[in-house]
Amino acid sequence: QVQLKESGGGLVQAGGSLRLSCAVSGRIFRNYVMGWFRQAPGKEREFVAAISFSGGSTHYADSVKGRFTISRDNAKNTVYLQMNSLEPEDTAVYYCAGDYTTITRTNSGYYDYWGQGTQVTVSS
Repeated sequence: QVQLKESGGGLVQAGGSLRLSCAVSGRIFRNYVMGWFRQAPGKEREFVAAISFSGGSTHYADSVKGRFTISRDNAKNTVYLQMNSLEPEDTAVYYCAGDYTTITRTNSGYYDYWGQGTQVTVSS
């Protein structure tokens, strides 16, 4: 059974930074594409970023491109999301997810495993 646990969320002022972490246990981490999604109140869950199992390929939503960076450390079974220049519109619960595939995908329906989420709140 795969378990994912996010951490690093919190309250930050607009323009600030946060680094989210997602620790993965239970299966061979490096076989999974890892993604970050977010869900704001009253909105559907949306794709944020994804990274291939080698780390050599990344994909970002247009809304975060140039501000967020996804990375992974396969030795530590952990994926990260560095978020800079945060905006109030980034306020949401952020989820990490695992997809047993070789390509980065943006559709949440493809992802097999999910964490419970971590709250990010950006004040103006």
